[in-house]
Amino acid sequence: MSLKDTLSTYWLRLQGELLPWLDDTMGGPLSGHHKQLVSVLGLLRIETLLPSGHGLIGRPSCQRAALARAFIAKAVFNLPTTTVLIDILRADKTLRRLCGWQRAGEVPSEATFSRAFADFAASALPSRLHEALIQQTHADRLVGHISRDSTAIEAREKPVKPDPPQPLARAKRKRGRPCQGQTHPSEPPRRIERQLAMTVSAMLEDLPQHCDVGTKHNAKGNLVSWIGYKLHIDSADGAIPISCVLTAASVHDSQVAIPLATLTAARVTNLYDLMDAAYDDAVIRQHSCGLNHVPIIAINPRATPGLKQERADEAKRQRLVGHRMAEDVRYGERSTAERVNAGLKDHHGGRTVQVRGPAKVMCHLMFGVLTFTALQLMRLVI
Repeated sequence: MSLKDTLSTYWLRLQGELLPWLDDTMGGPLSGHHKQLVSVLGLLRIETLLPSGHGLIGRPSCQRAALARAFIAKAVFNLPTTTVLIDILRADKTLRRLCGWQRAGEVPSEATFSRAFADFAASALPSRLHEALIQQTHADRLVGHISRDSTAIEAREKPVKPDPPQPLARAKRKRGRPCQGQTHPSEPPRRIERQLAMTVSAMLEDLPQHCDVGTKHNAKGNLVSWIGYKLHIDSADGAIPISCVLTAASVHDSQVAIPLATLTAARVTNLYDLMDAAYDDAVIRQHSCGLNHVPIIAINPRATPGLKQERADEAKRQRLVGHRMAEDVRYGERSTAERVNAGLKDHHGGRTVQVRGPAKVMCHLMFGVLTFTALQLMRLVI
């Protein structure tokens, strides 16, 4: 059975049986956000990755499944803080019952929410749920295009001051040409060159993850800065996030291309890798081809002088005969990355990061990515 058939069967049962029953049980029709929450929770099945607590020694965890559902609701409703979430849970009977609490007095305190969120961040619960969802829905699916991009994440914490640059220890050598049989010492390999011989875990550990200052050019060409992090996302056709990596804001996009592509290749099978000019590097192209993908990367004139003019001349010749280059047509699919970034930041908590530290920031963002992914999968069949 295909992905669309599976989701269609799930949606028909949800729409024909569960939603009418919930309308009667809750005492009235569900709102749009309530229906989205029901769809997301039914598709994710959070309880499968949470310990049940039966047979364990010590005080049981305070309703971890209900707390996890509440954080999913926070991403669905795009609530700015946990305090607002708790207030709405105590006032909204329907939302409270969907999460797992019957009475307003049963909703835990903010301290309990904070401890539970710390546990979810330490165990990477939303990241594991997202990986399981992608494996469940894309195991037998061939993905045409993977669009790779990053987005700025502003944080409410002080940036880490960079260490002062250390002078390079270079051996003294005579000026002029080297003697016969002698060569000048070579430059140390770049990070993306070292990554070709590293495992995924080693590559991710080598990437800086602390909060710092990032700069980039916006759509109008102006240089903007922010304090926080950078979230790198691989998105499939249909605006479905496949893999995510969080780094410091100052990390260049090209340094995350290889670990992100390796993570994605382990989860889905795709044909084309679409990247902008920040990823224009021979090593990245080599790695993409090694994964049996076709890299389509925008030309960076500073990295490859002369190619921009050659590409413009070729495009002009194609227009004269009434055709467009096939790679240009496929590169237009890279707008998927922009839609994913906008959806996460505008509707699922990407602009309201209140926690501190890379683990908690990643947990907060992945709850939004998880919700966005589930809703996009459901839109395939609606």
